[in-house]
Amino acid sequence: MKLAWVTGAHGFVGRNLTRELARQGYAVSGVGHGVWPEEEASRHGLSVWLNGEIGASNLEALRTRGGLPAVVFHLAGGSSVGASLSSPHEDFERTVSTTARLLEWIRQHSKGTRVIAVSSAAVYGDGHAGPIPEDARLNPYSPYGLHKRFMEDMCLQYARDFGLSCGIVRLFSVYGAGLQKQLLWDACSKLQRGETHMAFGGTGEETRDWTHVGDAVRMIAGAAVADPGLPFVVNAATGVATSVRKVLDAVIAAWGGGASLGFSGVRRAGDPHHLVADVGRISSWNIPPQRTLEQGLTEYVEWFKGRPLTI
Repeated sequence: MKLAWVTGAHGFVGRNLTRELARQGYAVSGVGHGVWPEEEASRHGLSVWLNGEIGASNLEALRTRGGLPAVVFHLAGGSSVGASLSSPHEDFERTVSTTARLLEWIRQHSKGTRVIAVSSAAVYGDGHAGPIPEDARLNPYSPYGLHKRFMEDMCLQYARDFGLSCGIVRLFSVYGAGLQKQLLWDACSKLQRGETHMAFGGTGEETRDWTHVGDAVRMIAGAAVADPGLPFVVNAATGVATSVRKVLDAVIAAWGGGASLGFSGVRRAGDPHHLVADVGRISSWNIPPQRTLEQGLTEYVEWFKGRPLTI
């Protein structure tokens, strides 16, 4: 049984990835921030969970408990554009410093391990028309995007200079049951409060590549065995552009209707107008999306409605 480590396994994408890896037959160990009782961690596919920093002592502890991994999926890092704007130095530490510590430990102790760094479409920034290929100009619009670019550059540098096996997977707008932030969460929260006119920033015409988390983690897992030549960079998305307005209309319909939309016309800082992937590279991996956007949004609304109410 192959051993995989997942940094940031307690996060939204991380916990979905650990379940997918366990389903595919990996033994999975994780490290990152978050209190996770052993029974709950086990339900998410983890045999070992360490709550703490991504650093030499915890990485050594993982090795002691299970041996060296065949692959490390590196998801630890900053959580959002907004958080990076309010606390840029903290975002730098979470994304850039953790990556530096991980790569250096792998260089010293486990050079045969493949490192899959999970990045973001935020590295592309604004000014792109149509589907964005992996070799497009990088123009990050926020500290979050800039720090993801630094992370990518370090991985590529360690691959070139020290022979590490590195791959970079760029996620776009990942959503799904369990996501407790961003647009869908905000929309459902407004609907739950009974708002009949829902106000949002921007114009509503901003387009995104909405990727269900179940599809995203299958693509991430696929990077462990893909053979496009190392190091590699790949977009993990659907290649379909959908406007914010259309997504919100679908959420309202899935909720049962009864609300109208309004937009301020003012774009949020660090928020590009258009982010849609060119999926030519990942299409060759034969991991097609399994959920339509309509299915995924309906599932999200059903999950949100079934959550226990908090006071």
